[in-house]
Amino acid sequence: MAYRIRRATRADASFLVEMACEAANRHPDRVRPKADLLADPAVMRYARGWKRPADDGVVAVDDSGESIGACWYRVLPRNDAGHGFVASGVPELTLGVRPMWRARGVGRALLEAACDLARESGHQRVSLSVERANFAERLYRSEGFVVVESGADADTMVRALR
Repeated sequence: MAYRIRRATRADASFLVEMACEAANRHPDRVRPKADLLADPAVMRYARGWKRPADDGVVAVDDSGESIGACWYRVLPRNDAGHGFVASGVPELTLGVRPMWRARGVGRALLEAACDLARESGHQRVSLSVERANFAERLYRSEGFVVVESGADADTMVRALR
């Protein structure tokens, strides 16, 4: 099955909410019901109100045009900082891929494309938060992300773009 990457638009808002839930539920021992995730402001800060002027990202779609994954960033203010917040003006990335498309290169392609967009927009670095049990941590490390802060179960990672 083939896929292509396109730029995310306002029309992708509901899909980004779905992918934010996928991203938040990547710890094998702590799967939360979707209703709980939708009600959690800490999860929804990454997708609600999409697309603000500083937001950008990409969506992967399959041959039939169905969205299969997304990687996007938001520049969040210090007073609404996300789990991967490192400084004002540094975009926080979110990456989500439908389960049947994982481990097929979709996440890597999305991550690379979102980092390219951030670089083209003048950002010098991007950040994210990842739980240590999340398979994606290896992907992030292989793409140049480094741990800048460690919590009880998750790390904040940063990648320089220049």
